[in-house]
Amino acid sequence: MASRTLVLTLNQQQLELIDKTVENGGAGDRLAVIYRALKEYGEPAREAVSDPDGQTQIAGDRQIERALLREHVMEPGTGRAVEVRKGQILRIEQIEGPQCVDFNCFNLHDYKEAMHVGRIRAVHGLRPTAGDFVWSAPPRERAMMYFLADTVGCNDVLFARCSAYLYESAYGFASHTNCHDIQAEAQREYGLTNDDVHDSLNFFMCTGVDGDRAVIKRQHSGVGDYVELLALMDVLAVPNVCGNDVGRTSNFSLKPVKLSVLQASENDLARVPKLRTYPTNLRTPADFRQPNIKADRPLKRDPDYVPQFTNVPLRTISIEVPLDEEAHTALKQSGLTLREYYGEDEAAMLRDIVLSWWEARYTNSLPGTAA
Repeated sequence: MASRTLVLTLNQQQLELIDKTVENGGAGDRLAVIYRALKEYGEPAREAVSDPDGQTQIAGDRQIERALLREHVMEPGTGRAVEVRKGQILRIEQIEGPQCVDFNCFNLHDYKEAMHVGRIRAVHGLRPTAGDFVWSAPPRERAMMYFLADTVGCNDVLFARCSAYLYESAYGFASHTNCHDIQAEAQREYGLTNDDVHDSLNFFMCTGVDGDRAVIKRQHSGVGDYVELLALMDVLAVPNVCGNDVGRTSNFSLKPVKLSVLQASENDLARVPKLRTYPTNLRTPADFRQPNIKADRPLKRDPDYVPQFTNVPLRTISIEVPLDEEAHTALKQSGLTLREYYGEDEAAMLRDIVLSWWEARYTNSLPGTAA
C-alpha cells in the first residue's frame, strides 16, 4: 500500500532516458526504474573504463617495432606545425628539464574540426594522461588522438594560453614571448590565422585548485620525460614552447623540447579502447543548416531565418509515483542533502535522485561506452 503518491514532472527527454533504461533491461517499467534509483542512490558508481596497462607505457619491444619518421627540436620562443597521419605517434620530450608545452590540434582535412579542451576536461578530469583521448569540439566530438604514454602525469586543462596582452597588462612588457603568438606563427605555415588559435592542452604543466581559483605550481618533469599521442585521424598538431619565463609554469626558465613522429606498432594500435560511435550526431558540414564558411567579417541578420532548435518546445509530462513506506523513507533520507535546493518539494527531490542515479550508473569517463 502506498505511503505517499508524488507527481513526478519530467520533460520528454528526461522521460526518454527512463524509458531507454527499461528497454535495455535496467528495470521492468518506469516505476521500477524510480524504485531502483531510490534504493541505489548514493551507492558507489561502477568504475570508469581505463587503460588496463596503467598510466605509463614502458619502452621496450614496442619501441623496436616502431619506425622514426622525423624529428625536430623546438627552441625557446618557437612552435611547430606537424602533420601526424592516422596511425602515427607524436612524442613530445623534455631534453633540458621542466618545460611546459602548449598544444593545439586540427583535423588535417578540415581545420574547423579542432581539439576541444573543455570536452577533454569534462571527460577525463583536470589532468588528462595515458589512457585518455584528445577530443574534437561539437558538433564533431570525435576522438582525434589517444594518450599512449605519459611519464609525468601532470598536464593542464584549466589555464588559457598566455598572450601578449597578458604580459603587457600584468608585467608591463611591450613585447614578450607568448603562447598565442607562437601558435599563430607556427600554424601560419598552413594558412591558419591568429583567429584560429584555440584553447591549449598544456603538457607538463602542474596546476591545481585552491578554493575557487586555479593555481599554477612548479613542475617536476625532467630530462627524458615525454608524452606520446597516437593519431586516430590525420591531424595537424601544433605544439609550442610556452613563452612564460616569469612564472612557475616552467620553473622560471625556457628550454628546448624535442618532437618525434613515429610509426605506431601493432601493440600501440591494440592499446586504444574501442569506442562506439553515434553517426546521427557526429555532424559534418553536409549536415549543417548553414554549410558555408562565412567569408566576410561583419555580422548581418538573415531576414529569412526561422528558429529550428532541437526538441523545442520541451513538453512537460507528469507521472504519478506511488511510494510504499520503505521507498518514502529512502526518499526522505536521501532528501536530507537536497533540501537546500528544493525545500520540502519531495517530487523535485525525487526527480533529482532518479536523474543523478542514472548519471552515476550509466555514464563513465569515455563517451560512447555508456551501458
